Amino acid sequence: MRDGLTREERVVLYVLHETQKERRGRNVPTAMLWGRVCEHFYISPEELSAMLARLGARKGAPGEPAGD
Repeated sequence: MRDGLTREERVVLYVLHETQKERRGRNVPTAMLWGRVCEHFYISPEELSAMLARLGARKGAPGEPAGD
C-alpha cells in the first residue's frame, strides 16, 4: 500500500474502528484497545499511546482514553 502506514499502524486503526463500532461510536479506552491490539502483535502501552498520538487518534494527556 502507498499510504505510508506500517502493518502495525493499520492493525491499530482497524482494531480501533471495530471496537468503536462494537461500542456504538463511543470512545475506546486505551487499555481496552491495547488488550485487543496485543491479540495481533505485542506493543507496550507507551508505544501504543505514541502511535495513537502520531495517527491523530488520541486527544489529551498520556493516560487518558483514546478519543476522550
